[in-house]
Amino acid sequence: MDMLDSTTSRTLESLMRFSSARQALLAHNLANLSTPGFRPVDVPVEEFQRSLRDAIDAVREGRSATLAPQDTQGVRFEGGEVVLEPRPRGENLLFHDRTDADSDRLLADLAENTLAFRAAAELYRYRVGQILSAIRERP
Repeated sequence: MDMLDSTTSRTLESLMRFSSARQALLAHNLANLSTPGFRPVDVPVEEFQRSLRDAIDAVREGRSATLAPQDTQGVRFEGGEVVLEPRPRGENLLFHDRTDADSDRLLADLAENTLAFRAAAELYRYRVGQILSAIRERP
């Protein structure tokens, strides 16, 4: 098995793919914030995290040879790709302009998502650096 194809690397790749796709979704929400009647959409982050955690546990416990997260209501896994199926947030609280777009919450979601992507990217970069050092046989 290729060292870059390990469970850790595949987990980080999944996290980066999810965060990247969600970033586009959140940016769309922010761009349409002032559109009359616009309802922001999102995917349940907790479901993605649970699916990924269950897949990691299955590999650790020997129930699966590879990382294979299960599809959730808002996220499908197709051949290494992460496909989002967003839905309205459904908070049912509409403002005077008939939207439920909360700019503070949208910006907080963008910041949180950006941090998740950057953390996964840094861990992946560090992992690749370790492998390259091992190949070169020096730190």
